[in-house]
Amino acid sequence: MTEYTPHVPSDSTESDSIAASLQRLSKKIQLISDAAKALHQDRSQLETKIEDAQKRIQHILSRLPEQSDGRQMNLLGEPVTPTNPEDDNEPTTH
Repeated sequence: MTEYTPHVPSDSTESDSIAASLQRLSKKIQLISDAAKALHQDRSQLETKIEDAQKRIQHILSRLPEQSDGRQMNLLGEPVTPTNPEDDNEPTTH
């Protein structure tokens, strides 16, 4: 088994190179960390929007009539003129 011997830089140029590499890595790690935090915030916002949409859908579904009910319901709150079967026939002129 070989024993590990740490490499000690022989001159300041190699030491500066390592320090510069560590600095670049540190910056990259910070950028990745910031991006991960931003993604987490975006995901949280999207989850909240999904929950709100599900609540609105559930509210709309709760307003629907039962399947056995033959009536129609206006879910959008717009005025609807009632349809009469007699009105479907066009008037004749002869």
